[in-house]
Amino acid sequence: MRLDMHCHCKSGSIDSRITLSDYAEKLKQSGFGGMLVTDHDSYRAYSLWKKKNPDGIEGFKIFMGIEYDTVDAGHFIVIMPEGVQIKALELRGMRLETLIKTVHSNNGILGPAHPFGVRCSSAMFFRKLKRNPDLILNFDFIEGFNTCENPLSNKLAKNLAKEYNKPCTGGSDAHKSKYVSTAYTEFNRPLIDNDDLIEAIKNNDISDFGGVERESTMSSKHMNAFYSIFGFLAYNKSLSILYSPFRAISLSHL
Repeated sequence: MRLDMHCHCKSGSIDSRITLSDYAEKLKQSGFGGMLVTDHDSYRAYSLWKKKNPDGIEGFKIFMGIEYDTVDAGHFIVIMPEGVQIKALELRGMRLETLIKTVHSNNGILGPAHPFGVRCSSAMFFRKLKRNPDLILNFDFIEGFNTCENPLSNKLAKNLAKEYNKPCTGGSDAHKSKYVSTAYTEFNRPLIDNDDLIEAIKNNDISDFGGVERESTMSSKHMNAFYSIFGFLAYNKSLSILYSPFRAISLSHL
């Protein structure tokens, strides 16, 4: 079963230009069996789609995930059990240790998105992981291929997964239609729901992953410029402080 394990949709990610329905249709036409919705700190696109389409799409599975923005270690793909939506995961800015504890105590899994990608959002460029590499032992998987990254970034991600004996996933990280279906994760058995997906990743029931890196763009060059990096880090830190009391309330109810 072929999945795209990193998908951004218009109603959940402000920088996406494609609806979940269009995303799914294009993937299905390209021979994919499903997709993992991983909007930035939001379940909105998935929830809206599920409400309008309770019976789903015949022959195609849509799984619920999220790309969470930590305050100290970049972006993480989080997959929770079927039907479990934790409000704190929609409030960016947790520290990595808190994220790991929250996800695992609720039977979910997590792994770094593009661990060697854009410096302001990729785990392995943060002091947190450089000073505490043992935290990697708590990851359930590593995104080994991301269409938005260059070959060296993806190679380093694969090497990291090999070093720590972690399953690798592949995802397009697409925000525009033309990049949909450019990356895949091949599971060696059919998957029914999020519980199935979590079990398959834990058991490393992944036979292949990969895709095609996209061409370098002016936008990607700007994202790696020092002004973009420090600007995003300041923005992320500010929102982390702003959301802190609301996250604390949400976490206290778990």
